[in-house]
Formats: sequence, structure tokens, C-alpha cells
Amino acid sequence: MKKPDKVKLSKDGSSIDFVQSDSLPTSIKKFRQSPEIEGFYRFILENDLRAEGNEILERIIQRRKLDKEEASKKGKKAKA
Repeated sequence: MKKPDKVKLSKDGSSIDFVQSDSLPTSIKKFRQSPEIEGFYRFILENDLRAEGNEILERIIQRRKLDKEEASKKGKKAKA
């Protein structure tokens, strides 16, 4: 039985299409083990884009941390 493709590259190679699930993982460990990221890692490996892939993941993780901190600050202000 063939697994459905999580990552699809356009025929001309100019764009990538990811199949997304409905829920976002909450922890970094779960985020890295999600099907979308698994497909992302496979695409990176097959196309020898490790440095670029690492930069993208670091930006995503950093943005999520900032969003979480901002939400925490807003929660504390609302309580005060």
C-alpha cells in the first residue's frame, strides 16, 4: 500500500505544495514529528537543501515562541 504524498513539487519545480492536517502540534517535539514536517524533511533530503531547511525551521520555531510570549503578556495584562 502506497502512502499518500505529503509534499508535491510542481512540474517546473518553481513551487512546493504541502498537504496539511487540521490541527497544529503544540510542542516542538510534536511539531517536528508531524506528517507535514516529515514530508518537509523528506523533500529537503531528496533535494539536498539541508542548510535552507534548517533556516526555515528555525524561523518557524522562533516565530511560534514570540507568538506564545505575546499571548502570555496579553493574558497577564488582562488579569491586571
